[in-house]
Amino acid sequence: MSIQSQFSPENEGLSALDQPPSTFHALEPAFLSDRVSGYFQHRVEGDWRGGHIMKGRRPGPNDLILSTNDYLSLTDHPHIVEAQVRALRENGRGILRSDVFRQGDDALRRFETELAALMGAGDVVTCQSGWNANVGLLQSIAGAETPVYIDMQAHTSLWEGILSAGATARPFRHNDPASLDRMAARHGPGVVAVDAVYSTSGETAPLVALADAAARHGCVMVVDESHSLGVFGARGEGLTAQLGVSGRVHFRTASLSKAFASRGGIVAGSARNMEYFRFESRPAIFSSGILPQEAAGFLATLRVIAEEGWRREALAENAEFLRARLAALDYNVEASQCQIVSLVAGAEANTMVLRDALERHGIFGSVFCAPATAKNRSLIRFSVNSSLTRGELERIAAVCGAIRHEVGLYGWSSTKKRKSPAGEPALRQSA
Repeated sequence: MSIQSQFSPENEGLSALDQPPSTFHALEPAFLSDRVSGYFQHRVEGDWRGGHIMKGRRPGPNDLILSTNDYLSLTDHPHIVEAQVRALRENGRGILRSDVFRQGDDALRRFETELAALMGAGDVVTCQSGWNANVGLLQSIAGAETPVYIDMQAHTSLWEGILSAGATARPFRHNDPASLDRMAARHGPGVVAVDAVYSTSGETAPLVALADAAARHGCVMVVDESHSLGVFGARGEGLTAQLGVSGRVHFRTASLSKAFASRGGIVAGSARNMEYFRFESRPAIFSSGILPQEAAGFLATLRVIAEEGWRREALAENAEFLRARLAALDYNVEASQCQIVSLVAGAEANTMVLRDALERHGIFGSVFCAPATAKNRSLIRFSVNSSLTRGELERIAAVCGAIRHEVGLYGWSSTKKRKSPAGEPALRQSA
């Protein structure tokens, strides 16, 4: 559409919002068009053969959705919903500003105080997301001269935090305290950054041994508790507290979009360090603050998580049941130690076949591929939740059993690495 046609007589008298949109596009330099074209050529047309690994079929009303991170099934909890509605009615949408300007006692501050007490921390600072928590924390505690010893499979937000800080990443082997020990002995005191629970495999970190290694070399310890806060511990205090190493971990971070079933993030640490973090983290300073209804939801959710321990028990039982059923069907789920259970198909083409087979039978998991995983370690992740019934879990297992040969299970590298009870590779093919 030309400029003249936008302001033709038939458009006269229309407001700017009513005007037809322009179809003009700015001229693109080669570096941009080449980069975008590379995505379509190499990923869409090449790796995915004209399809898209993240775009399967839409779920229907009777399908099972295993892609939600609402592990404790809290999204429709009446106490939480009621608290948010009440806050919205009483406060509207609040005062829209950065949280550096927030003062006094309110629902958000009460949430931070109660969560700090639950976790056994000096204080908690709420952030706009788990991403902002990790990026802002590392940016505020590390500098160009600081080595950051990071688990090779740590969340991308921790890697992004290192980049934001201008620090040097010193990766160590996944879940290998000896590798961390060697690295820190070579490069000196720095920051150790790990996940408590790894989001693609469901593995838990050996936090006691990692904390020992960090202490030996005078390092600051950062643990991302996104997938363990609310799930581990007698009252949901997280894996660090459950293992008794809170006193040796300087900072704990978490996304509130997992067990807390909301949007936001937190950083926990000493009161002094949290006071520093509030006014030094750039994402915290330059982002709009948490809204009143969100804060009310956080506080209500925290109390439900602490009080309704049966949800954690049901979650653990469901995860254990599904792992056992899948292992009996020759799926390699040995890495999983929690509610995250993944089927590692390997090559992205394999994962697309697996996705389509599962979805055709009404089972919807989350596709993980590069850059979230190594390119040849793509997978479908099942996020187990506390409200799944035994019948639904049996249905998931039955589907996974029925599609084994269709998806080429026995050709997957993960299947070939599966161990027998004696510790040897188990390559049997079940009928």
